[in-house]
Amino acid sequence: MCANPLAYAFSCFFVLIAHGAMLLNVYINGNYSDVSDVAFLAAAVISLDLIYFIISLFFRQKSYTVDLLLILILNMSVIFQSCFGGVSLSVKHYITCITALAACKAGYLICRNYKWLQDKKLYAYVGICILMLVILTLTGSRSMWIELGSITIQPSEFIKPLFVIACATSVIQQQKKQKVLIFNVVYENLALFGLTAAICLLQWWCRDLGSLPTFIGIYSCGFMLRICYPKAKFSKKKLIAAGILLIIIALIGIKFAPEYVQQRLHADIWSDQNGEGYQQSQALIAIANGGWFGVGPGKGELCNVFAYESDIVFATICEEWGLLYALMMIFVILILVALPLINPPRSYFHGTLSAGVCAAFTVQMALNIFGSCNLIPFTGVTIPFISAGGSSLMVSGFMAGMIIAGQSPAFPISEKPRNQNTASARRASI
Repeated sequence: MCANPLAYAFSCFFVLIAHGAMLLNVYINGNYSDVSDVAFLAAAVISLDLIYFIISLFFRQKSYTVDLLLILILNMSVIFQSCFGGVSLSVKHYITCITALAACKAGYLICRNYKWLQDKKLYAYVGICILMLVILTLTGSRSMWIELGSITIQPSEFIKPLFVIACATSVIQQQKKQKVLIFNVVYENLALFGLTAAICLLQWWCRDLGSLPTFIGIYSCGFMLRICYPKAKFSKKKLIAAGILLIIIALIGIKFAPEYVQQRLHADIWSDQNGEGYQQSQALIAIANGGWFGVGPGKGELCNVFAYESDIVFATICEEWGLLYALMMIFVILILVALPLINPPRSYFHGTLSAGVCAAFTVQMALNIFGSCNLIPFTGVTIPFISAGGSSLMVSGFMAGMIIAGQSPAFPISEKPRNQNTASARRASI
């Protein structure tokens, strides 16, 4: 149960007030033909709030901050997604958010016991390899999606939490160096580097280069924390050489990038508004039209542009709700990402786990926002918890549970002291 019921109740009340203010804005400024649409949306949002508040209390945790931030941002996304082009509850997105909340609790239960997860780390590698094989064989010609009627699944999303786990479970091996010729190496580091290279090659082959920075960000955080691990003893020369090698690979990748990537890198969106620059130009126009307070929920025009609810969702929110609401949304996600700094994880393993999750969230959010604002080439990466998409939302919820596991880990009780005490008692009785 909650250690501080008063603080928990006050936080729940704050979440209800935030959602209530958004629903009031929908009622006053929204584009709807029947007030029952607003009432139905309000009932769905508030009921999900109350149910999750109660269910969370059945999980023994030292902190519920991530849970409260998660329900806050997910129901914000339900309200956003239900107002694009007109006010009507987005049932599909609502159900997906419920699934994300369930995945969060699953992530917490699976990742809180570092010893159990360390023993099962081989399954993370096997799972990644199976998903890569699925992408190569079942998604079609150089695609990242599996289509099952009206349902689409993106297997590459499920690689992310497994990859974070693989990076975290390799930390403890840093003191186990092996002599190979004149080099001291950690075999698991080589395996992890090979896995990273395989994932990057797969993304390249599937023409999904937008996801590459996310996996590179996860690997980089894991690599830095392996360097900082006690007695890891990485030499400065090796680090400098690794940095130079990474820069060379990046430059080669940009130089020999596919033609469609080169077009995005050098596209002038205003001179090609009906071609490569269509989405970004329309997104910038929508952001400008929305101003600080937006044109009103359901009153925007960007909902007529492809991927308005996912790839350029930041611009869609800016148009209908205003830049102020969009910045508040980003602020909530940033607080969730910053929590491992405010409440440090209670083990080095969980710290590495949390760092990988936060790296993935931060990179994804930056790619989506900067791409929508034409600060970088358009990538098509979604914003965690906000963009529509079943695979993305479910995985984001699971990874949020990994952060909760770092706040409230389970430490296995060692059998050694108990055996020593038993042996001492026997000697005393003798």
